[in-house]
Amino acid sequence: MERDCQIGVFTAYATTRGHALVDRELYLPKSWTDDRERCQAARIPNDRGFTTKNDLARAMIERALASPLPIAWITADSAYGQDSHFRRFLEDRGLFYVVAVPKSQQVHGPRIDHLISQAPPEAWQRLSAGHGAKGERYYDWAAARLPAVWEFDGNEPTRQRWMLARRSITKRDDIAYYLACAPPDATVADLVRIAGCRWKIEECFQSAKNECGLDQFEVRRYVGWYRHITLAMLAHTFLAAMTAQEREKGVPRQTLPTSWTSHWLKSAVCWQLNPAAILRTATTS
Repeated sequence: MERDCQIGVFTAYATTRGHALVDRELYLPKSWTDDRERCQAARIPNDRGFTTKNDLARAMIERALASPLPIAWITADSAYGQDSHFRRFLEDRGLFYVVAVPKSQQVHGPRIDHLISQAPPEAWQRLSAGHGAKGERYYDWAAARLPAVWEFDGNEPTRQRWMLARRSITKRDDIAYYLACAPPDATVADLVRIAGCRWKIEECFQSAKNECGLDQFEVRRYVGWYRHITLAMLAHTFLAAMTAQEREKGVPRQTLPTSWTSHWLKSAVCWQLNPAAILRTATTS
């Protein structure tokens, strides 16, 4: 397989103590799986057919749930977040999530960017999405609770769905959008903290490439890719565990908690959507 054709789907596991890559799958486009002679030359198993990236992600989540790892939240980029089947998959397994979605994402009919544009000025609050290389990652955030869906939630919902927006402080037109499913008592700060965890996988990629050679492979066969990636991930996980142990021996680095907000802003602000207005907009748009 040519190197630029090798696309992987990865899972990272993050806690307050550290984070590391824990699973991987090689994505094979139909141009490969439909060419069995090509697959045979690359030693791809005969039973390996075309599988979408979202299906690969679901399989890895299933494996994670079957492991001893405690798992409560899932976060993912818009390639996965915009897939309603993926979100339903998470809910059916009792997982909470904060996933990115495109601005065209429909929420009970209207587009999410249209709904967010109706947020009053006081709905926006400045929160940190976590500590980064240059300090706290501050953005302006707005959130609203969404109406329950009776078909899925029944008369006594055990979860609360949200929509969430992250706006750049310096570029006010730069807005990212999210959908969330959270415990009933979750706050906006909780959702922001989980949304910020999405950067952990990028940090994992950066450190695994720089320190463990994750991207330094020259393989042309299926098994070779898995061997190299798995070994690099194992080395990265070992380093992450050693780092956590060493940190616990010394004085922990002091950082502001990820739920911090400016003292002059309300700490758990969300604006209330009118379900009737949403449905009316959906039927007239």
